[in-house]
Amino acid sequence: MQLFHSHNEQQALKYASLKRWFGFSVALNMIVAGYIAFGAFGMNDTLGSVLTRVSGVSSRARMPMGVVMNPMTPSFMGHAATAGESVGAKSAMQAIRAPSSAGRNLAASAASVPLVGSQAPDFKATAVYDQEFVDVQLSSYIGKKYVLLFFYPLDFTFVCPTEITAFSDRYNEFKELDCEVLGVSVDSQFSHLAWLQTPRAEGGLGDLEYPLVSDLKKEISEAFNVLTDEGVALRGLFLIDKEGVIQHSTINNLAFGRNVDEALRVLQATRYVQQNPDEVCPAGWQPGDNTMKPDPKGSKEYFSKVFE
Repeated sequence: MQLFHSHNEQQALKYASLKRWFGFSVALNMIVAGYIAFGAFGMNDTLGSVLTRVSGVSSRARMPMGVVMNPMTPSFMGHAATAGESVGAKSAMQAIRAPSSAGRNLAASAASVPLVGSQAPDFKATAVYDQEFVDVQLSSYIGKKYVLLFFYPLDFTFVCPTEITAFSDRYNEFKELDCEVLGVSVDSQFSHLAWLQTPRAEGGLGDLEYPLVSDLKKEISEAFNVLTDEGVALRGLFLIDKEGVIQHSTINNLAFGRNVDEALRVLQATRYVQQNPDEVCPAGWQPGDNTMKPDPKGSKEYFSKVFE
């Protein structure tokens, strides 16, 4: 039995091995070149599908979006929610370069519990009141007052002073109903002060009857889910009862203001139903109007009076 190959046989085996490796290298380079060409010509294919074709597997391999990204980045969180999407040359780069707002959008979806009926997010911040800097903490009003908390986009703008001064001019009506008013924007307390020291005839605020809160870090606006991608707050309004629970909210877009009469009416309705828990207020209810009982028989008494 021959234990060793001759010199020529060893050379032949070595040549055959090199030939196999050369063939494999050419095939692999062709695959890579083709994959690069696909990306260059805008064909959003996947490396997984190319490899499965080479291996003879007919079904297209699908790679969930996000698996090529750092799981600590916001773009990973945003794209991981679209599992089942295939990752190609374009989509992978788009995923990696995704804006940081994707993380905020996913967080907003996760925090989808309605604010109305929930405890209001607490905060402590610097505000301007009576030309002085003061500390305001939302939870300090629990057990004492209702709070009408409203957000506006920016100081020294156009719609905002009409709303802010309108609430101030009607402040005593809220005060009589045990309600404090707080205005909030993402401006600094120094900007608030400068705006308060500007006359109304020049687009300023003059003196206000309630504090303007500074949300420079934008944490309050984000907690109440009114912060836009541009970094300013939408025109959100929240009515918070004496237990710290949000009973009502509205959010307007930037271009149009809110109605002080409606805010006051909702406060009156909220107080009424909390003082009369066996009654509810129908649409457009005003103090002195008929209410209804929240049951089939009691509600018919209301309908019979209204539609007789």
